[in-house]
Amino acid sequence: MNGLFDLPSDLQNTYWGLVGLHLREALLPVLAGLLLSLPLAQLCVRLRWLYPPVLWVTTVLYAVPSLAFFVVLIDYTGLSELTVMIPLAVYSLVVLIPAIVDGVRSVPQETLAAATAMGFGPVRRYLQVQLPIAAPAIIAGLRVACASSISLVSVGMLIGNAGALGNMLNSGLIYNQPRLIWLSVLGTAVLALLVDAVLIGLRIWVTPWMPRGSRATSLAVKAGAR
Repeated sequence: MNGLFDLPSDLQNTYWGLVGLHLREALLPVLAGLLLSLPLAQLCVRLRWLYPPVLWVTTVLYAVPSLAFFVVLIDYTGLSELTVMIPLAVYSLVVLIPAIVDGVRSVPQETLAAATAMGFGPVRRYLQVQLPIAAPAIIAGLRVACASSISLVSVGMLIGNAGALGNMLNSGLIYNQPRLIWLSVLGTAVLALLVDAVLIGLRIWVTPWMPRGSRATSLAVKAGAR
């Protein structure tokens, strides 16, 4: 094991430093996408005519290759982490908005009527009634968005030293060191699995009434199919 995690000096980081960087570049965009998706999804629920154009715009943006996104942003954000994170936040919308909309729409009308009768206004009803009931669908969307984001961070190696674990893949190819390639690939896969496990645990914690591995899993599979 001695020397297994030694990295070339041009990476300017340790292995565990790259792991932390990878998580930051992958998860902050998903968090930003979630914060943007929550009000957008609520607008789509209240104004049904708005949902198709919002979904169309997010789908078109998702179809833009990440490298093309990076090239456009470089003039404004430079060779920085932000250049990588902005496209990832945009890509997360195509998964999170439908997940939230479908989850909120699944709340029974009788439940909404009861909340209204108890004096809940629209905002309070959304935050305290609709979102908790929609939590399984939302977390299913988060699982897909996080896995996609963790994978796509590595593409940042193409615009400089902004690919986190992907930088090791690039160095491994340059210096012909398979060890670095395997560390990059396996590290990225393990991170995706660990984050997914955390989200599964979160779902179980916030939805103790829901059978394990049922609806949320099927939604995640459907959302991930492209």
